[in-house]
Amino acid sequence: MANWTNWLLERDRRGFRWVNTRLRVPALHLLLTLVTHLGGAVFTIVLTLGLALLAPEPWRGIGLKSLTALAASHVPVAVLKKRYPRLRPHQALPEVVTGRRPLIDPSFPSGHSTAVFAIAVTFSLHLPGYAPLFLLAAAAVALSRIYLGLHYPSDTLAGASLGTLAALAVSLLWPA
Repeated sequence: MANWTNWLLERDRRGFRWVNTRLRVPALHLLLTLVTHLGGAVFTIVLTLGLALLAPEPWRGIGLKSLTALAASHVPVAVLKKRYPRLRPHQALPEVVTGRRPLIDPSFPSGHSTAVFAIAVTFSLHLPGYAPLFLLAAAAVALSRIYLGLHYPSDTLAGASLGTLAALAVSLLWPA
């Protein structure tokens, strides 16, 4: 079991290093530095709450479901961050390139990835014609978290999975 775990951790670090150090292109840097905020608490809460309270139908219902998925998805995030307090890459690896103010709370799972996938999947279920756009934006946020030195690929994959599961559960429990 230890060999398998070590193998996975090494692949995770390699994937992280590739994204964090090899994708350094000025235009991509600007894009990912901006896109990362789409998964932040301020944007996700304001967007979903704004839709739920102020938008006409069908946006109001989509906003309510997105807000519910967002809230539900962050319960396991809080539990997992306490249970598995993994150091962020910039805290564990010396060569990491980070932004100006790197976070220091636990890395696993990515809250930004969780939030953006909870919303993107909910939107995709209601507006399937735009699903590729929503999911591409969510994937860009997850990539940005690795690029900015804040998460390993497994952190963002776990977050994306939690957000997706929360959106699917809300959709199943709250049919259109």
